[in-house]
Amino acid sequence: MRSDNILIIGAGLVGSLLSIMLIKKGFSVSIFEKRPDPRLSRMQGGRSINLALSHRGITALKYAGVYDSINPKLIPMHGRKIHQQNGILDYQPYGKTGQFINSVSRKHLNELLVAEAEKLGVNIHFDHTLTKVDFDETYVELINHGQTFRVAGQCIIGADGANSMVREQFQKHPDFDFERDQLDYGYKELSVDPVRNDFALDPNALHIWPRGKFMLIALPNNDKSFTATLFLPLTGENSFECLKSIDDIKSFFSNHFEDSTGILNLNRDFLKNPISTLATIKCNPWNQHKTLLIGDASHGIVPFYGQGMNAGFESSRLLVDSLPNESPNWKTIFNGFQKTRKRDTDAIASFALKNFTEMSEWVGDKSFLLKKQIEAKLAELDSTAWVPEYSMVTFSDMPYSEAWRKAENQHNYLRKFLEEKNISDISRLDLGEFLFGINS
Repeated sequence: MRSDNILIIGAGLVGSLLSIMLIKKGFSVSIFEKRPDPRLSRMQGGRSINLALSHRGITALKYAGVYDSINPKLIPMHGRKIHQQNGILDYQPYGKTGQFINSVSRKHLNELLVAEAEKLGVNIHFDHTLTKVDFDETYVELINHGQTFRVAGQCIIGADGANSMVREQFQKHPDFDFERDQLDYGYKELSVDPVRNDFALDPNALHIWPRGKFMLIALPNNDKSFTATLFLPLTGENSFECLKSIDDIKSFFSNHFEDSTGILNLNRDFLKNPISTLATIKCNPWNQHKTLLIGDASHGIVPFYGQGMNAGFESSRLLVDSLPNESPNWKTIFNGFQKTRKRDTDAIASFALKNFTEMSEWVGDKSFLLKKQIEAKLAELDSTAWVPEYSMVTFSDMPYSEAWRKAENQHNYLRKFLEEKNISDISRLDLGEFLFGINS
């Protein structure tokens, strides 16, 4: 095979989108994927958390010129619908009027990107399992239907996900640092079927049932169903290890998610679908010579901020945008890419972990809701002096590390101000005095 190709390992979301960007930049690209063609096979059920596409991901899709073909598949979600334990339903908008995130099926999005990549001339080889990467000679060895062969390229990019086989090759080197921080939580996919050919819940919201140390969420699908996900400790009280029989399961949901019991198909989904685990992945360096890790292979995060795909897409855009049109020095480019990008992926990993506590515990807390009210009012009065954390992360291109720094400063100032003034109600807050303090 031609050695001037860029070799991408992994035809998932990041690998397929990255290939589109690269071929439009003028490079020849080949992808090798261990799984079958997603357009010809059924996705394994029970392992997908619905995706929340937001500004960073949309910017990357527009950069690649594929957003218009994907847009019809998106369902806008303008805020959170909070299902409280007492049956009360609260609504929390995500941002200003006109700001929303989008629910999209992983399978449908992947199929669209693969089809577009092939149409543009990317050579995609399914059912090819990686067995070796030679960093010095820039080639890979793969197995397809029992046959082993070697492919050389001008560079190699590992976009093969959280369980990356390219990263396994990196781990053989003594100077490679790898962290996999496994949460003691798991998740299980459930589903909400349409009711009388319509959505059983409001389709333009992300539904959350916060219950302290665990929670249930649900995101809409184009077929008017919802994909629901239960996040629960693996062991201990109120954990997956306690839910063995259908009676245990139904009792648990009746006690904690009563308004969901009439719409979830627990008999069908709970016992059939697997329990999947959650982890944060960090490594260093991301590159060896002319081989690079990208997306979840280099910076896997837990799903609680809805930024995993968006961060991977943004990484792809930033990488391709930094490339010259011809004769790149791949080692230098990859070194520079990690140097500028890793601090941002570390920051979004921290955001994602923190947001689990927000979603499962704080969204029903009075002091948290007060702070959200104040943030919204402040952003209306002076959008330059105060930008809510969620807006910085979800509705802007601000580097994640800068968003983390600004959010921490704002949170600290707001907490100190409320404590000093003993404010427990927004009507008692002098917003002018508050903004003066920020600006000074």
